[in-house]
Amino acid sequence: MASTATPTAALERYEAVIGIEVHCQLKTASKMFCGCSNAYADAPPNTHTCPVCLGLPGTLPVINRKAVEHVLATGVAIGAETPPATRWDRKNYFYPDLPKGYQISQYDLPLAAHGRLSFQTSEGEVTIGITRAHLEEDTAKLVHATDDAGGRVSLIDFNRSGAPLMEIVTDPDVRTAEQARRYAEELQALLRAIGASDADMERGQMRVEANVSLRPRGTEPFGIRVEVKNMNSFRSVERAIAYEIERQAAALDAGETLTQDTRGWNEDRSTTYVMRSKEDSHDYRYFPEPDLPPLRVDAAWLAAIRDALPELPAARRVRYQAALGLSAYDAAVIVGDAAATAIFEGALAAAPATDAKALANWVTGAFLGLLRTEPDAAARVDPAELADLVGRVASGELSGTNAKEVFAAHAAGGGTVAAIVEARGFRQISDTSALAAIVDEVIAANPKALEDFRAGKPVLGFFVGQVMKATRGQANAALVQDAVRTRLESGPDA
Repeated sequence: MASTATPTAALERYEAVIGIEVHCQLKTASKMFCGCSNAYADAPPNTHTCPVCLGLPGTLPVINRKAVEHVLATGVAIGAETPPATRWDRKNYFYPDLPKGYQISQYDLPLAAHGRLSFQTSEGEVTIGITRAHLEEDTAKLVHATDDAGGRVSLIDFNRSGAPLMEIVTDPDVRTAEQARRYAEELQALLRAIGASDADMERGQMRVEANVSLRPRGTEPFGIRVEVKNMNSFRSVERAIAYEIERQAAALDAGETLTQDTRGWNEDRSTTYVMRSKEDSHDYRYFPEPDLPPLRVDAAWLAAIRDALPELPAARRVRYQAALGLSAYDAAVIVGDAAATAIFEGALAAAPATDAKALANWVTGAFLGLLRTEPDAAARVDPAELADLVGRVASGELSGTNAKEVFAAHAAGGGTVAAIVEARGFRQISDTSALAAIVDEVIAANPKALEDFRAGKPVLGFFVGQVMKATRGQANAALVQDAVRTRLESGPDA
């Protein structure tokens, strides 16, 4: 039952203690312990399988080196410690999507431990400790459907079974729903920057779960922990945790005893619901995996991974603001999108003298606006052409209105900026004498608007718009505004 209290009011009485678990599918050619293709997303069910990932008797796993390197790189990126040797463990539980009856994972010796991630929130910078990042194999996928007779059936697609999965677990440092969302967003940006994962939440490549408990402010013991699942967007992460804080606060205020449950998030109803009682680690009966030897991490191997890391999102945002003069908002938007970062960096590389602030406006505006309607359009926009477009607008050669048309034509596959400008006859009119003549024609053609101006009505924008229309958007808008104002203020016969 929902409470009438707001999360903010609840947090005045209680302190939320939140830990975040993220499962992230890694970018590898093959699965974690076999040679099956990891590119199964759009494949027919059960077409990317073999005896190993189906858990058939007598099969033996073989470690995927690239998956290990992705986790090691993540560990370096979050400042974590890497042990000289790690091992694999069996996590035992019985569920239809787990073909072997256990999952090969890591327990007490993860590949990365004791890291941290910092990010900005509305209350300032926050740093969250990261307990561990470890490797495991993914489960199969359960598909709940209706058969021909109208009955409910559950089917299993084993394409995902055995895919390399990285689990990243935070310390219980998160205190608000906003912090949880921002942590997940920052982690996604980092994983994409280092090439470990596409981390697309909508496609299930990054799955976020939260452990939420409350304790009265000023006390130390943790409250009863509730796990929240099924949050498939950053918006859902924030809303689900905010709801759960409110729900638990209302229950505690009413004198109820909370139970350690696993709850799902219902996006349509904006509520959480009980799925099952929550397990503890001892319920999984971990023990060392007998079919895999311990993995030793050579210092030179780790150093090579560290040296190969690209600029990380936090450092890139700082550079964009300090060296290029971008606002914190523009820097965050560009760095937060891999395609935006690529086009921005590519344009500056192609034309280093390009005005970075003007370029950022085009990237955050026209470019990202295009991607919202056509996600695959990024490959059609040439960074060098975008730099050429920005330069033409800055020099006054091309009006802002016509530049938008040129960008759309280029993005649609219409050729180079130079060719489009030439073919469409786009040359910005900056000749004051020519503009003055056009302004006179527009004023003469609109006597009613002229009367409105004399009556003190705000019609300047109307006249400017008519001049821009008459010149097909090629007039220099700033000069037009000055010319119209001067002509109107000097009188019709001046």
